Amino acid sequence: MDPSLSLSPPSPQVCVVVIGYNDAAHVTDAVRSALAQGPAVREVIAVDDCSTDGSGELLAALAGEDPRVKPILRAANSGGCGTPRNDGIEATTSAYVMFLDSDDVLPPGAVGALLKAAARHDAEVVSGLCVRRELPSGRESPWQPLLYTKPRLIARPELRTRLVHDTLCVNKLYRTDFLRKHTLRFPEGHFTYEDFVFTARVLAAGPRIALITDPVYVWNVRRTAAKLSISLDRSSIANWQARLEAHRQSVEILREARSASGDAGKRLARAARAKFIDHSLRMYARELTTRSPEYRREWWTATRAYLTAFDTADLDAAPAPGRIIARVILASPEPRDLTRIQEVAARPARLAPPYAHSPDGTPIWSDDLPQVTLEHLLLRPIRLLPLAVDAELRPRAGGSRLTLRLHELYGRVAEAGPTTVDVELAPRNADGPTLRRTAAFGPPDAEGCWLTEVVLDLGSLGGGVWDLRLRLHFGDGTTRETAARAVAGPGLLRRTALLTRRGILLAQPYRTQAGNLAVRLAPGVRGVLGVARRRLARWVSGAGR
Repeated sequence: MDPSLSLSPPSPQVCVVVIGYNDAAHVTDAVRSALAQGPAVREVIAVDDCSTDGSGELLAALAGEDPRVKPILRAANSGGCGTPRNDGIEATTSAYVMFLDSDDVLPPGAVGALLKAAARHDAEVVSGLCVRRELPSGRESPWQPLLYTKPRLIARPELRTRLVHDTLCVNKLYRTDFLRKHTLRFPEGHFTYEDFVFTARVLAAGPRIALITDPVYVWNVRRTAAKLSISLDRSSIANWQARLEAHRQSVEILREARSASGDAGKRLARAARAKFIDHSLRMYARELTTRSPEYRREWWTATRAYLTAFDTADLDAAPAPGRIIARVILASPEPRDLTRIQEVAARPARLAPPYAHSPDGTPIWSDDLPQVTLEHLLLRPIRLLPLAVDAELRPRAGGSRLTLRLHELYGRVAEAGPTTVDVELAPRNADGPTLRRTAAFGPPDAEGCWLTEVVLDLGSLGGGVWDLRLRLHFGDGTTRETAARAVAGPGLLRRTALLTRRGILLAQPYRTQAGNLAVRLAPGVRGVLGVARRRLARWVSGAGR
């Protein structure tokens, strides 16, 4: 091992490549978060992709404050993220390189933790936990947490095929000579999801990879920004087509991977296809009900064409919800059953009635798609079944009534014997109290469903959006966590003013994009008066027709 990589205080040997385009509002924070990593950072190469908003001047000022900042101002916009990152790889003089987008930040200690693992394991790549931070709420969630449950060294990527799930390039430290030896670069120019292809190239080169549990990257998610990031702007069919192309190239790259085991490429490519079905396919399928008929047709046609390249083993390797969606798409030339697909694509998945059978009693998707069989539902443990619970919330002063209806699923629910349900109303984007109640199910009704009612004190909660979560308990000791499906009823989308100890509270149950029941709460007279004015305006408008 190189003596310079000892575990003593780190010497300056890391380059952080910061890329940005017209992001003057955030690029300073990104660069300063890299500089704040301490003496291990030898240089911060800030590549500005021909911005017109003064970003270049900000970088020049930062370079005047700290000589480690080395701006590269591109004369022409590249149209993507790959070219500026490649510029950084070419320009670095450091032993290690990592990447940072201008609208994100590195948390304190990130570089030190990555560098320490690289030295300890003589690893060519070190990967740590990325945290997605929703702004402005600040709510955080880990990205691909199953990869980062404990520190470990992966001698070859095919020994841990789950590595293909983390396609980010920014939560990793790369040895510069490794990238240059294998000519590992990002796709140039306007290429969306360039990190998919770069990550595949890295894995196919067979590096020693160290995984650490430390948070090393903060991915700021700004859903209300005037211009959404590539990962959030999925409204155009071009976005999906670009994702398909990036994934197709990634699979081809992984298939060519070679190692002593002989089947490295096949294993990595299959894992990548399974991940596509479980992640990308489910994510976009959840949104189909919000898209135009033209988008749906183009999406369905493109997806169906892409899935034809998958063999049976590829589909079987994917978790059941995505696998079923893929088989429905392959079985039908036209978009169909979009609401049901949306619910199966949700996390956790649910399969709503009707429940069809083939003539021999095998569970199937529907009578007109009998080739899409659901026999796995007869074997899966109850904690993994896509159980459907309908929910209706009627806000009332003194106690809002929540009615829940659990559907049977090919006899499995009756077999397990539902007993109680834990009900939880949790704040979506802010800290606040969580309302919890437990209720018992009665015997099944004439339709074979189990019902219960819960009284909720919405007045004990603050303003904001509150999501309904359920934990079902069964007589055999098993549990199943799920969300509740919002059903049409007198309470859905109706705003109700409640008198509470704190004053007036406006409550509105509604259906989320995934079809789940949630409730908006707005305290105060101003919110109630605003709703009253809008109702009056609608009434006057209607009376004038």
